[in-house]
Amino acid sequence: MSRTLFIADLHLCQEEPAITAGFLHFLQREAPHCDALYILGDLFEAWIGDDDPNPLHQQIAQALRALPIPTFFIHGNRDFLLGQRFARASGMTLLPEEQVLECYGHRVLIMHGDTLCTDDTGYQNFRAKVHKRWLQRLFLALPLRLRQRIAGKMRAGSKQANQHKSISIMDVNLQAVESTMLRQQVKTLIHGHTHRPAIHQFALQTQPAQRAVLGAWHEEGSMIQLDANGIQLIRFPF
Repeated sequence: MSRTLFIADLHLCQEEPAITAGFLHFLQREAPHCDALYILGDLFEAWIGDDDPNPLHQQIAQALRALPIPTFFIHGNRDFLLGQRFARASGMTLLPEEQVLECYGHRVLIMHGDTLCTDDTGYQNFRAKVHKRWLQRLFLALPLRLRQRIAGKMRAGSKQANQHKSISIMDVNLQAVESTMLRQQVKTLIHGHTHRPAIHQFALQTQPAQRAVLGAWHEEGSMIQLDANGIQLIRFPF
């Protein structure tokens, strides 16, 4: 059966070996039996540059490169600095933050999803700053050890800030969802980021539409399968 798989929000790091093992198992057993794999951001918990000699990064790159299928990547809010050097090492194709696919008779928009959370103005302001090219180039030019310290402080600050935010503020804004889908002329959207896996059915200018949200890989795997019959959200043990 022809099918395409989508995953997001694995947040791979050395401190969570079970998630890494689950992902490697997925790459060996599940991913080879599909037409393509799309990773919709936050594959890694943090990314401070392609020159980081973290052995986990090398392990993941080798496992991805071994896949007999095309693999694509959209940056997340945790790994938006992932660059062409790692993409080449892993055999992945980097995509823009919004990508429309034509698959099995379906027109689907895929994205990480953080740009849809417009109610979280603090995050959106932060995102606008760190996505400035000159600032990224400046950060990547810093010594690796200094980048590690800065990234650690930023993660701690983000975690503390999120503790004081309501769940609704950190979720997508439905008007942002609708305007984005209308702009891209799609009736189906797949994204991650919010860690709230579900398939939402709604009306988009009186037409049926759907928004599929991937789950984070905390205690189990999460993927969306797209085939001729449509989309399916699948959870599975590591």
